[in-house]
Amino acid sequence: MPRLEFIMKREQPCTLESFLRQDCGVSRRQLARLKHVEGGLLREGMPIRSIDPVYPGECIVLQIPDVPHLQPNPALHVPLVFEDEDLLVFDKPAGMPVHPSLHHADDTLGNAFAARFPSMTFRPVHRLDCNTSGLCAVAKHPIAAASLHGQLEKTYYAVAEGMPPDSGTITAPIGRVEGSLILRQVSPDGKPAVTHYRIVQRGRYNLAEVRLETGRTHQIRVHFAHIGCPLAGDDLYGGGTDAIGRHALHCGALRYTARDGQVHEITSGLPEDMSALL
Repeated sequence: MPRLEFIMKREQPCTLESFLRQDCGVSRRQLARLKHVEGGLLREGMPIRSIDPVYPGECIVLQIPDVPHLQPNPALHVPLVFEDEDLLVFDKPAGMPVHPSLHHADDTLGNAFAARFPSMTFRPVHRLDCNTSGLCAVAKHPIAAASLHGQLEKTYYAVAEGMPPDSGTITAPIGRVEGSLILRQVSPDGKPAVTHYRIVQRGRYNLAEVRLETGRTHQIRVHFAHIGCPLAGDDLYGGGTDAIGRHALHCGALRYTARDGQVHEITSGLPEDMSALL
């Protein structure tokens, strides 16, 4: 059962509910659930109600029940590159889905996570496509999952064909391709999508450093194809597959501000198949 500790740092007393909701990012629903857990809300080791006052310097402990729901697969080995009290960051290889599905029942990051953390629920903070490699963040408890969603600054590295400008911003809405569950396209009636990039190395292929303002499905792949520079290996959107067998996209950096205010810069080097293109 995850155990979270918070120190009351306000200058004046307030109710426990006010402190947890305004200072700790606990939602109304999460607080309601904790009220029904034995030992779910503690002050200095003793039970406390949400309406009770808390005072400066007091230690509030939340004990959150977790329900594992994925089949563990101890044969999978995915590097864990960062861990603190709220977050885990894995370096996912290409070819591994994040979530189990009909055709991937036990070979996913979720199955590897379940083997390593058997008492925890799998809560990815962001997702990567099966063939996108790199850093994938997983929250250790529901409060972190809610507070970190959209808060992690990610940097991707893509190897693109053609001759993209040295830098730029691609602003083009993305929607589904009619009749397909997978394909996306730039479409006037799609959802807003903004991609910033700069070229950091040129050659037969171009290495682009990419940051996203939005997180649409296949956004980087669709946007680079839209400007006539599909990713190498991305046969779904026009990239050639003669030099690499998957779309050349890697989540290579993640900037994370921890609960104590410390900023962590987590990185992952380019995998060999992408490095070989350059």
